[in-house]
Amino acid sequence: MEKKKDKQEIKDSQRQNQQYKNSRGTNLKIKYLEKKIIRNEQDNNFNLQTCFKHQNIPQIEGYERNSEDYYYDSYSHFNIHEEMLKDKVRTRCYMNSIIKNKHLFENKIVLDIGCGTGILSIFAAQAGAKHVYGVENANIAKHARKIIEKNNLNHKITIIQGKIEEVELPVQKVDIIISEWIGYFLLYESMLDCILDARDKYLNQNGLMFPDKAIMCVSSFQDDSLYEQRFNFWNNVYNVDMSCIKQWVFKEPLVEIIEEQCINSSQCDFKEFDLYTVKKSDLDFVSNYSINIRNDSFVQGLVVWWEVHFQHGHTPLKISSSPFNTVTHWKQTIFFINEEKNFLQVFKGNILKGKIAVQKNENNIRDLDIKIQFKLNNQYIEYDKSFVYKLN
Repeated sequence: MEKKKDKQEIKDSQRQNQQYKNSRGTNLKIKYLEKKIIRNEQDNNFNLQTCFKHQNIPQIEGYERNSEDYYYDSYSHFNIHEEMLKDKVRTRCYMNSIIKNKHLFENKIVLDIGCGTGILSIFAAQAGAKHVYGVENANIAKHARKIIEKNNLNHKITIIQGKIEEVELPVQKVDIIISEWIGYFLLYESMLDCILDARDKYLNQNGLMFPDKAIMCVSSFQDDSLYEQRFNFWNNVYNVDMSCIKQWVFKEPLVEIIEEQCINSSQCDFKEFDLYTVKKSDLDFVSNYSINIRNDSFVQGLVVWWEVHFQHGHTPLKISSSPFNTVTHWKQTIFFINEEKNFLQVFKGNILKGKIAVQKNENNIRDLDIKIQFKLNNQYIEYDKSFVYKLN
């Protein structure tokens, strides 16, 4: 009788696993004949002072990227500006937030930080600004001056080459600060830090920030095809076994477009920044998240995106890098669970929760160290593990 029951349990489990097919490919078959308990509680320390200590932050041997010159030089190349300008979601939102709010810009002094080709400075001048100061450290500043001259705006726009934290503006205060400071994962490259310094130094008491609010969002996902391409590829590379480097690949977040049908949970807004009040110290943080699983499936990791808001004027506007919206050049940031055999089998209504810690890398402040806890408890698995990633 007991053997017959065991056989029936196996059949039920096999039939259950057969149901979990992702529309993009591989059928994941995981058999939980008894509840699994998987934890690494000793690593679930999320105190920012200590949580990245002794965590073996991913640092690939021979790979160093800590030069400020290298960072700014990357913005001297035309292709990166072409990519940003061709991103219609990005550029049109900035344009509309300025041009459609001429009543806010008319006769105002404007500061454009990281002005690049000068496109936002030009929008501000077209909106009636009294004068615009565009600050850019990269050599693209020289070309921005030529663009300004070509468009007969020399009397309205001054391009200053240098770091905003080092240059001195010809004015003591400005009425409006505009900047496209957004990075992958919102905060990558830490440009927001210098925006906040400039805000504290130059912005009038009743001055305006464009944008003025940012929100970071997270959901879980299952994308078997992406997993196959990202990890199983290393098992056999032209008949060479390279699987030993997969441990490093897991620790590198993937900046990629994820299809909306691969999102299998609700959205959690886990961090919000008010650009008028946020401090630089707030950009290193620990936040809680909790998401509701929408369908029977597997969780292979978390995907993070963001919203940036322009709340001034007649019509509030926003840029979103959500997988449910038009694709942007920022894409989404994907964090795979570092498990090859223990994907999280989840069911509709399950709650996946945990903590997300974000901190600038101590060797290169442009890079980010990120630690994520995955905590799940259902009839098949009790799971509580944390993983450390490096976005560089």
